[in-house]
Amino acid sequence: QVHLVESGGGLVQPVGSLRLSCVASGNIFSLSAMGWYRQTPGKERELVAYITNSGVTNYTDSTQGRFTISRDNADNTVYLQMNSLKPEDTAVYYCNPGTVIRGTYYGMRYWGKGTLVTVSS
Repeated sequence: QVHLVESGGGLVQPVGSLRLSCVASGNIFSLSAMGWYRQTPGKERELVAYITNSGVTNYTDSTQGRFTISRDNADNTVYLQMNSLKPEDTAVYYCNPGTVIRGTYYGMRYWGKGTLVTVSS
């Protein structure tokens, strides 16, 4: 059984920063890539960044240069440092274990409750 707990969300002003955390239980963490997704009402979840179990990272065009994903395998934790936040970054953020094949991230069907990020003045 995989259990994911996201935290660190909140209300932040534009150009501010937040650091999200996700703790994963179970033995899957060290074997898996980890992704951060976000979702807004009425839209599908979108992948914003992933990190392989060897530390290779990838970002979308909208998060490249502003977000940084990292992981601590000893603590089964993945982080998302978000800088220069914009109102369009407002969403519920979720972490997700998965695998990367030829640069494409494939998430597994494990989800936590997410953490809400609101960027507003």
